Amino acid sequence: MKEDKSYQKKVLVSSMLGLGLEGMDILLLSFALSSIIREFHISSAAGGVLPSITNIGMLVGGVIFGYWADRKGRIKVFTYTIFIFAIGTFLMAFAQSIAVIYVLRFIVGLGAGGEYGIGMALVAEAFPKERRGQMSAWITVGGQMGTLVAALLVAIVTPFAGWRGAFIFGVIPVILAYFVRRHLPETKSWQDTHAADVAQHVQPRIRLLVNTPKTALITLGLTIMSAVQVAGYYGLMNWLPSMLEKKEGLSVSGSSLWMISTIIGMSLGMLTFGKLFDKFGSKVTYSVFLIMAGLSVALYAFVHNVFLMLLVGAVVGFFANGMNAGYGALISSFYPTEIRSFANNAIFNTGRAVGGLSPILVGYIIDRSGFTAALLCIGALYIVSLVIVNLIPNPVKNKVKSGDGDK
Repeated sequence: MKEDKSYQKKVLVSSMLGLGLEGMDILLLSFALSSIIREFHISSAAGGVLPSITNIGMLVGGVIFGYWADRKGRIKVFTYTIFIFAIGTFLMAFAQSIAVIYVLRFIVGLGAGGEYGIGMALVAEAFPKERRGQMSAWITVGGQMGTLVAALLVAIVTPFAGWRGAFIFGVIPVILAYFVRRHLPETKSWQDTHAADVAQHVQPRIRLLVNTPKTALITLGLTIMSAVQVAGYYGLMNWLPSMLEKKEGLSVSGSSLWMISTIIGMSLGMLTFGKLFDKFGSKVTYSVFLIMAGLSVALYAFVHNVFLMLLVGAVVGFFANGMNAGYGALISSFYPTEIRSFANNAIFNTGRAVGGLSPILVGYIIDRSGFTAALLCIGALYIVSLVIVNLIPNPVKNKVKSGDGDK
């Protein structure tokens, strides 16, 4: 179903801001990680548990809020998720023990995990199918703009207020939640599907994720691809600032400069990926980006010049994280309106929970074998997704059949 352009713009901007504020929170933790490890006297592996706990919270929140968004409405649940991760992030500034920080990261994950799939479902339903790749790309670019804001916050705030000062800005998303609740109605696609389900007393069809052997394999394949994507992203973004600080002697502000170059590369890669996805499809686009991602990450292990690190950082961002733009469109293309939020959240956040363990593994490899070995391991992961994306069928021809509202 088609929505008017004004509504489409509001949905796109709201979803971009939602993921952007989530991205800001993730990067704040990345820059604070070394300081938290020092302040609470914990090991690198124990520090790596923090992003992993966040990802476990994302899985739990994604399943719960994805289900309720399909059943009760995207907008209402979307605002709840934003509020939860905003308050959790804000309270990080006042945590006095590592145990409290662990709990807060789980709470942050609950909200962030729910927000992702709902935003992707909203955009998938507000825009025509042939533009889903580009719109999904713009949402993920919004996420990178959030990380850019976080990098600037760290560079400006940390020297004066420490790592805690930066987390105070986590309360900002509450403003977005208020705006969305006041100005956005539900999509027509959801309203029509929900009305039909209510009339027939039908609950959200969660079984559609695995209702045939082929569908079950597609769901499994998409989950593994999501896990690889997240493992590469978190493995790099949570540890590379620390790697650069120890290996090249860069300060926090110097690491911020690397992060900015990487984020610019990511954003360009995402926009490029979205256009190629819509034009050439998932197999060709993902294959090219996965091959280049593996090569560029492996190359990072052999770069020892600061300028080249900034340049390669942009290349790694372009390929390794540029393809993150496609998951919302890819998953949305396989599953119908009545389970679209749940499918996006369940699949990507399961991948997030599994792939989110990578900071622990990377921390272990760093402690045992060094930075080079860790980077080579991350680069090798992309071969797994390369195989899977060429085995799963075309999403348009193999969409799960039901009373889909996308007509």
